[in-house]
Amino acid sequence: MNSKLFMGLRILLGLFVLVFGANKLYPDGFLPMPEMSGDAGAYFGALANSKTLLLVAIVEVLAGLALIFNKYGALLALVLMSVSVNAVLFHATLDPGGIGGALMLIILNLLVLYGYKDRYKDILKG
Repeated sequence: MNSKLFMGLRILLGLFVLVFGANKLYPDGFLPMPEMSGDAGAYFGALANSKTLLLVAIVEVLAGLALIFNKYGALLALVLMSVSVNAVLFHATLDPGGIGGALMLIILNLLVLYGYKDRYKDILKG
C-alpha cells in the first residue's frame, strides 16, 4: 500500500476512534446521540451501567492516539478490531439504521490492518 495513503487512512481511523472514544468519556457526550429502539437502548444502557462503555472508550482513545502518532499502532489496530466487530454486530442486530458509522469503522480498521501486514508476519507463521 502506498505509504501516504496508508498514513492518511491510519490518521483518519485514529481521529475517528479518538473522537468517538472521547465522546463516551464525557457524562453527556459532546456529540448528539440518535434515538435507539427499545432493545438497543436497553443493551446500550446495560453496557453503560456495567462500565463496559468506559473500557471501550479508553481502548478507543488509546488506539486513536497510537494510530495518530504511529506508536504501537499495529498492536492497537488489532485490539481495535474487537471493538469494530462488536459495533457492526450491535448495529446489524439491534440498530440497523445506525450501521453506517460502524461499517466505516470496520472498513478503515481492515485497511489499516492490511497496511500493517508486514508487522504481523511472525505472528501468522505456522
